[in-house]
Amino acid sequence: MAQLYREILAVLSRRKGWVLVVTLVAGYGWIALRGPQGLGALFEKHREIRQLEEQNAQKVHENKERRERVERLENSTSEQEMEIRKQLKLLRPGETTFILPDAPKDGSKPEPQPQTPAPAP
Repeated sequence: MAQLYREILAVLSRRKGWVLVVTLVAGYGWIALRGPQGLGALFEKHREIRQLEEQNAQKVHENKERRERVERLENSTSEQEMEIRKQLKLLRPGETTFILPDAPKDGSKPEPQPQTPAPAP
C-alpha cells in the first residue's frame, strides 16, 4: 500500500512539474511577444524601414533629375543663357516681364485693397 502511494505521488509530481514547465514557457512566450521588444516593436520597425526606403527612392529620383539638369546646363548654351537671365533677372530689349504676387499660403483669397476715391477737382 505504501508503494502505491509513492507511485501516485511520483506521477502527480511529474505532472505538476510538466504543468509548471509548460506554464513557464507559455508565460515567457507571452512576455516575449507582447513586451517592449515583441511584435509591436517588430511591426513598427518594418513600417519605419518602408518609410525610409520610400524616402531613399525619392532622393535617388531627385539626384537623377539634378544630374540631368547639370548635364543640360553644361552642354546647352541656350539652357545656360536662360538660367543666367532667370537668376540675374535680365531682359532682352523689347521684352516685358510680369511679376505676380505670391498666393497666400493658407489657401484663402487675398483681401482686396481698399480704394480711395479720387479727389474732386
